[in-house]
Amino acid sequence: MFKPTVLALLVVAASASVAMADWPTFLGGDTQVSEFNPPIEWTPESNITWTADLTGHGQSSPIVIGDNVYITAVDGPMKESNLVMCYSLGDGSKKWEKSFPSSLQVKNDVYTSRAAPSPVADADGVYVFFESGDMVALSPGGDVRWERNLIDDYGKYEGRFGLGGSVAQDDKHLFVLADNDGPAYLAAFEKATGKTAWKTDRSPRISWSSPMMIAIDGKPQVVVSSAGSVDGYDPASGALLWTFDEVGGNTVASPIAAQNNSFLIGASPGRNGEESEGAKQSNLLMKVNAIDGENKYSTEVVWRNTSATSSFGSPLVYREYAYYTNRAGVVYCLDMATGETVYTGRLPESNWATPVGIGEHVFVFGKDGTTAVLANGPELDIVAENRLWTSTGEAQPGNFGGEIQYAVVPLANGFLVRTGSKLVRIGQ
Repeated sequence: MFKPTVLALLVVAASASVAMADWPTFLGGDTQVSEFNPPIEWTPESNITWTADLTGHGQSSPIVIGDNVYITAVDGPMKESNLVMCYSLGDGSKKWEKSFPSSLQVKNDVYTSRAAPSPVADADGVYVFFESGDMVALSPGGDVRWERNLIDDYGKYEGRFGLGGSVAQDDKHLFVLADNDGPAYLAAFEKATGKTAWKTDRSPRISWSSPMMIAIDGKPQVVVSSAGSVDGYDPASGALLWTFDEVGGNTVASPIAAQNNSFLIGASPGRNGEESEGAKQSNLLMKVNAIDGENKYSTEVVWRNTSATSSFGSPLVYREYAYYTNRAGVVYCLDMATGETVYTGRLPESNWATPVGIGEHVFVFGKDGTTAVLANGPELDIVAENRLWTSTGEAQPGNFGGEIQYAVVPLANGFLVRTGSKLVRIGQ
């Protein structure tokens, strides 16, 4: 049930615009940050500003507003506790930590979601959603503004690995995707109060992709790529504006905005190749076209690449290229104009985090601690391999053991890396 607090009545719904260096949502809303100047090389002993040990274990992305770094985790053998923490971006000190009882307790292991949904934040604070259905809004100082549980309101989630989709936002609303084998839906919630603005039911399916805000003719839409369809929703009403169902294997990668009403879709054949046929047709550039004089839209596949696959991280649009990476540690560089393969190459490791393009380089943060720095260009040129730690797990494609580089946030002079149990700031 929705549980308001006194603070919720004092919150102004409108939020201030975020600074360029802020990273307020999953993938930051924009993966192209050419003006930043990170180091090209680092080791555990060099170019590391600070390392913070996190309570519990988590898979979500850090979220940055000013000096506040928000991070989530779960703790306990049955994931009894949902954790929200705030660290100083400047020195890595912990500002506060809050623990909330989980409404859906399941075994805490490497095969289930561990606080996988990334939160969002603005000047008014942080908004978190856990795979247990628990939602909480906190002020920048850690005071609870409101909390509620979506399982109580809309039914229990069903699925082997739990929910993984991150929260999306606009100025006034939060958007949560609950795709699972139980009651599936996309819903919007008021930031100021936590109340449901709208809820649109979806057909049950298993997926871990995240809704993304993508502008079509200058107007934002909530775009969802998930297990057999790509759909666009009106963020004001939840109305389904268009759908495209000629896809398969699109269960993890999120849609990534490109230019001119278009966006990249990523798909994977799956751990055992069960989605191989669908995935061949589903790594593509899609364009949404408005129909003049009507509030209707049509979809167009600009190009498909039948060789590329996207396993855990989403594709990257950077300058004239698209980069897809997969669980086997292969990178596919595609021509953004045509979709043709420019090159295919082997990376030092598989990667789970979405690659980041900065300046003349593309940074691919490997699962087991090695980051490959690629020269942005028509040939595979790995200019540096930076190991953040010595792996204790078996470095095999798809292996879940040991520490994992789950997420990365680009900073003006470096990166913020989240592993399961640590937060590391790279760069001085």
